[in-house]
Amino acid sequence: MKFSRVAAAALVSGAGAAPLDLDKRGIFLETDALAAAGVFNLGLHVALNGYPNPQKCTLRNVAIRREWSMLSTQEKKDYIAAVQCLANKPSNTPSTLAPGAKNRYDDFVATHINQTLSIHGTGNFLTWHRYFTWAYEQALRNECGYKGYQPYYNWPKWADNPAASPIFDGSATSMSGDGAFVQRNATCIPSNDVCQISLPIGNGGGCVKSGPFKDWKVNLGPVAGVLPDLTPNPEFTGLGYNPRCLRRDISKAAAQGWTKDEDVADLIKNNKNFYWFATRMQGDFPSGFLGVHTAGHFTIGGDPGGDLFASPGDPAFFLHHAMIDRTYWTWQNLDLDSRLYSVQGTITINNQPPSRNTTLDDTFDLGYVGVPTVSIRDTSNTLAGPFCYIYA
Repeated sequence: MKFSRVAAAALVSGAGAAPLDLDKRGIFLETDALAAAGVFNLGLHVALNGYPNPQKCTLRNVAIRREWSMLSTQEKKDYIAAVQCLANKPSNTPSTLAPGAKNRYDDFVATHINQTLSIHGTGNFLTWHRYFTWAYEQALRNECGYKGYQPYYNWPKWADNPAASPIFDGSATSMSGDGAFVQRNATCIPSNDVCQISLPIGNGGGCVKSGPFKDWKVNLGPVAGVLPDLTPNPEFTGLGYNPRCLRRDISKAAAQGWTKDEDVADLIKNNKNFYWFATRMQGDFPSGFLGVHTAGHFTIGGDPGGDLFASPGDPAFFLHHAMIDRTYWTWQNLDLDSRLYSVQGTITINNQPPSRNTTLDDTFDLGYVGVPTVSIRDTSNTLAGPFCYIYA
């Protein structure tokens, strides 16, 4: 009885069934089918092994993260208001560390800038960003009265035309739309000096024209910006005060090239090994492959969205990284016995300079974001450690 009840609850109840959503062409998204299969596996795993911390987290109280388009109008407005609230609260980061961190939102950007070279191309990439996104969700809830949970941006659902998606359509219930058009050369990735991938420009590049974040202020960066006319940061670290508008260049080319349903499904199905799953997710630039992680960032584009270091300065960052986490969560759920606590890779970006292997007991902290230091082991299970959430 326990087995069937828990497994059924995980699969079909309001506590986390991943919908087999129809895309615009009227066919099922394989990405969502894989997520649904993963939820079923998770239910079976819990039925057989129990909850890792039943006093704190069960299906009765688990948080459910949903895609932006699944939120009601009021839920979207509540999320937007909470993000704006965070930008109106004082920063916790000392000015000696980040003179440009002027508000609570900037604490997250400063932490990401400060740690970028130890959290990308490393064994902790997925769990660090999982914890970072969760910490942001908690700040929205605990400091700004948000009652919901962190939504995600389902890239495959909108890959044909991301600018028309509910998240980027520029409406009052979006995360704002594209920037004003600026004529310029193609975007070079990873940098203008090393142009391994040339991404054609979109219809933007300038200040965001519409929606709730039209007047959003970016205070930190750039560090590795891709637009040609950016005002340099007064600090070489990118942590100086550099106020400017939010700029975007929403890229159909990035979305259609690397975040289609078949791209995400292929990543999940055909990378059984943690190292290759995380590595393919982040891209292989010398081979002309962006991967879903980098392509998602460049779907947003602009400044700071196209800057590896300062990209959290665009509030769409957190919806993108929630989808990164959903993809990782799905991959884990499809083989929980071997993947839930799997970690590989080293502790330096792309192992440069060469460094030791990552372990589950390695720890990380998020600086003045204001959450406790945790280990990779603590953050490997979304039903354990500080977490209690799943994805719809």
